[in-house]
Amino acid sequence: MEKKAITAQKAPEALGPYCHAVMAGETLYISGQLGINPESGELLQGLENQVSQSFDNLAAILDAAGMKKDEIVKTTLFIKNMADFSKINDLYQAFFKGVAVYPARACVEVAALPKAALFEIEAIAVKA
Repeated sequence: MEKKAITAQKAPEALGPYCHAVMAGETLYISGQLGINPESGELLQGLENQVSQSFDNLAAILDAAGMKKDEIVKTTLFIKNMADFSKINDLYQAFFKGVAVYPARACVEVAALPKAALFEIEAIAVKA
């Protein structure tokens, strides 16, 4: 199986020794995305801004791989405060509006995220 690193020009640089995503066969494994503005490299302030930017970064990586959000089969959400679950759900639903099938999903509350972020999302997509 061939493995290829995917780098998206419209997503923020990785914070460590990893790439935006890896294409392995027909499957794309997308690294966790924080609400970092790709132009400034700064984490946005506020939950809604961070979640929206995380989704924008995820979409940029999908685009760089020649894929669409409808090809996402699994997501994992990491949230700082489970009390934000409902608000995050609304933003998640808006991002995935129009997909034929919502991805499978896990959501966990975490003690801390890089840069003191409030939200992170990782995803797995399969070429249709």
